[in-house]
Amino acid sequence: MEKRAFIKRDHEEGHNLLWNDYFSETPTYPANYFRRRFRMNKQLFLRIVEKLSNEVRYFRQKKDALGRPGLSPLQKCTAVIRLLAYGTAADTVDEYLRLGEKTDRACLEHFVEGIVDLFGDEYLRRPTPEDLQRLLHFGEQRGFPGMIGSIDCMHWEWKNCPTAWKGQYTGGSGKPTIVLEAVASYDLWIWHAFFGPPGTLNDLNVLDRSPVFDDIIQGKAPRVNFYVNGREYKLAYYLTDSIYPKWANFVQSIPAPQDPKSCLFAERQEGCRKDVERAFGVLQA
Repeated sequence: MEKRAFIKRDHEEGHNLLWNDYFSETPTYPANYFRRRFRMNKQLFLRIVEKLSNEVRYFRQKKDALGRPGLSPLQKCTAVIRLLAYGTAADTVDEYLRLGEKTDRACLEHFVEGIVDLFGDEYLRRPTPEDLQRLLHFGEQRGFPGMIGSIDCMHWEWKNCPTAWKGQYTGGSGKPTIVLEAVASYDLWIWHAFFGPPGTLNDLNVLDRSPVFDDIIQGKAPRVNFYVNGREYKLAYYLTDSIYPKWANFVQSIPAPQDPKSCLFAERQEGCRKDVERAFGVLQA
C-alpha cells in the first residue's frame, strides 16, 4: 500500500503572506483589489471570518501535538471564497495559502453549513409582517399598491458542469446552464430563489415546479388589503414580463401601448420590473 506523502506546508508562513497582502495596516494590495479578487468588500469578509471563528469550532486556529500553529480562520475562509468566486480546482491556492485539496473541500463544507446556520434566519427567510408592510409601502409610492416585488428567471452558465451531466443541462445556447427563478424587491433583496432541475426549462415550466406560491395554496400567506380605483383587493402581486401567464398574482406591461395612459403604465411597470434584473446582474458580477 502506497504511503501518503507528507508535505510540510508551513501554515504560519501562508497566514503571514495573506495578512501582509490584504489585512495589515499597510497592505500590499488596496481595497479595490480586494473587492475585485474576493468579490466582496473587506468589511463583509472580516465579519464572516469573525462570526465563523467565534461560533464554528472548525474555523478556530489550533495547534498540533508539537505545538505548531495550524491554519488560521483567514486562510480557511479565503480558500473557500476563491473556490466559490472562480470555480477553480481545490488545490490551486495551495502554494499561496498552504492548504491541500482535502482540507480545501472540508473548509468548503463547513463554510456552507456555518453560513446557513449563522446567517440563515436573517438572510434566507420569507418576508415578516414588518417586511411586507415596508414592501407594500414602497410599492404604493412607486404607483403599484399591492406590489411586493418582481419575479423573473435567468439562465446561469455552469462553467464547471461535470461532463456526464452536460446533456441534461444544455439547452439552445449549447452550454450547460441552470435556471434560477427569483423574486427581488427594490433594494435588491432576493425573497425567493429556486434553481430548476435538469431539462430544457424556461420561465413557465420552472414556475410549475417552483414553491413560490406554496404559502398561498396552503393558506399561510399573510393577508394584504389595498384599493385600486375604489375596489378592494386581498392578494399581493409581482411584476412580470409578458411570458408569464395572466394570473391575478402577476401584473404585466401593456404591449404596444397607444394612448398616454397605457404608455405611462408600461413605462412605470417596465421600470419597476428592472429590480429583479438588477439583482441578477449583481449576482453575475
